[in-house]
Amino acid sequence: MDDDQILGFVTAYLKKKGFTQTEQAFQEELQHNKNSSSTTSIVEPDIAKQLMAFSELESGPARYHDGYSRLRSWTYSSLDLYKHELLRVLYPVFIHCFMDLVAKGHIQDARNFFNTFREDHEMMHLRDLQKLEGVLSPSHLEEMEFAHSLRQSKVNIKICQYSYELLLQYLHKTQSTTILGVINEHINFLVSPGQPNSISDDPEAVTLTGSSQDAANKINHKEIHWGLLEDSIEERLEKAGGLLSDSEKVEGEAKEGEVDEIKKRSGEGGKQGASSKKVKKDKAGSATGKTGRSEANVISMAPRVKPELPLPVIPTEVEQSILEDLRNRVQLSSIALPSVSFYTFINTHSSLNCSSISHDGSLVAGGFSDSSLKVWDMAKLGQQPISSVLQGEIDVSHGEQFPGQSGGKRPYTLFQGHSGPVHSATFSPLGDFILSSSADSTIRLWSTKLNANLVCYKGHNYPVWDVQFSPVGHYFASSSHDRTARIWSMDRIQPLRIMAGHLSDVDSGECVRIFIGHRSMILSLAMSPDGRFMASGDEDGTIMMWDLSSGRCVTPLIGHTSCVWTLAFSCEGSLLASGSADCTVKLWDVTASTKAPRTEENRSGNSNRLRSLKTLTTKSTPVYSLQFSRRNLLFAAGALSKST
Repeated sequence: MDDDQILGFVTAYLKKKGFTQTEQAFQEELQHNKNSSSTTSIVEPDIAKQLMAFSELESGPARYHDGYSRLRSWTYSSLDLYKHELLRVLYPVFIHCFMDLVAKGHIQDARNFFNTFREDHEMMHLRDLQKLEGVLSPSHLEEMEFAHSLRQSKVNIKICQYSYELLLQYLHKTQSTTILGVINEHINFLVSPGQPNSISDDPEAVTLTGSSQDAANKINHKEIHWGLLEDSIEERLEKAGGLLSDSEKVEGEAKEGEVDEIKKRSGEGGKQGASSKKVKKDKAGSATGKTGRSEANVISMAPRVKPELPLPVIPTEVEQSILEDLRNRVQLSSIALPSVSFYTFINTHSSLNCSSISHDGSLVAGGFSDSSLKVWDMAKLGQQPISSVLQGEIDVSHGEQFPGQSGGKRPYTLFQGHSGPVHSATFSPLGDFILSSSADSTIRLWSTKLNANLVCYKGHNYPVWDVQFSPVGHYFASSSHDRTARIWSMDRIQPLRIMAGHLSDVDSGECVRIFIGHRSMILSLAMSPDGRFMASGDEDGTIMMWDLSSGRCVTPLIGHTSCVWTLAFSCEGSLLASGSADCTVKLWDVTASTKAPRTEENRSGNSNRLRSLKTLTTKSTPVYSLQFSRRNLLFAAGALSKST
């Protein structure tokens, strides 16, 4: 490339970028050099070489294909010690090269590039690729929310110092200007000293950040209060000593006996020393037991908060029943796992949308696509068919017979009132009411004692995906396709709060936390009993544990291979249960998940080894719902799937 070509390229570049004043100054300097009698080149050889490489890269879309292909070959040929860190760079470079080609209007080149290299990323990012496959024009980059967020965000990549230096040396040595530009614009390296992390599949190694993250950080600085409600039944029982386990009660009685024995022998000087030593030895022997119980009693250490809303009055007989359940509650931990009762729906013909179980497991509800809500009484299952028809019940189809019984109808109550598919159902804490939400944009309150519809709550404008009672009853929350969440009380037909920003006619709820980290649709949420942690599950099978006080992800829990449809914390908050479309229920150790130091995880080689306690596999039943009873029995439900 001679001087005229180089100067012509520089001039064209300045015009393209709109640098008018710089172009004018460059032309004046160029004219001045032409008027001089010097015959030497006005461009130094090194600069000319760089400009030539840059001009070639500006020449067409092939530079993206060639640059990425060379980077890919170099990465896969790197030393194994550094390869897993360098491979993290390929996926963000791949998607941004593709989107840059689309943005520049090279649609066919973008498709060829995408199809050539997509196979490298299908195992880890199949859902992302399926979304990007629909980007066929520059306008799609703005209209598609996923693509727009990628373009507006940066990718954080964890990498060690040496791997980072290797990458920079390669990019400068090969003059990969296009790839270097993509990396500078869209990737932020989190460089750490020392050797590479031994965990090659660290879920936090690649994360997104950007304007949405900045907004979330600002909101997450707001102060929130978490803890247990003051003067709750659990607190009163705990103060009275009613929540002590049998071993603690026996230990307490033994200590009282030891103290009395010591007092009796206090006058016997020679024997007093021996008795004291024996007591100390016994105390040391019981230390292990105390340590084992610390996990189970972690909920009692939570702070107490005053309720901001009036709480419902609990009848005396109901309170006595709750106290009895609490006294008989099994304290769960990593070494004391719960018993599980699984309810399987059969012959649903793929029409079951949701399920719910009462606190004691005596009632099971299912919401169906034909707008019906059906409630089964477990005490009646297996009994002879009843001749009387329950209120609202109609003739059932052949698919709703007892297995092995001819002509025997299932003893369920049919609730009809919705005019669209029922998407969610939830029992009240006492089991005397059930709420259902539907595609008809309404929520209905039913009485399980009267077998009748009591209230129809109208307020949402689109299908209501979910509705849940509060732990104390009376209040409930709903979420809808209209992008709002609403807080209701049973005695009012209008919502108390609308979570959708500031509205003029209703006091709006204020957003106090934004959690960013999932890479696919979030399908399930669960709050720990003390309100400190929240778990969320997505359609890729990833579960994330969040600290509500900081708004940060404490740890991701990896193990499911399909959608996580339901999550539930045990009553004391020490265990988390997850149910998935992969036909498994997994039990996770919350204590280890939230307290295990990162260094310990690195030494173990697998960050999930400390957290996953057990996997329970069904024969062929995706898990729709999970719920712990007050006695810490785990209830689960799902519909038998012949195609699984």
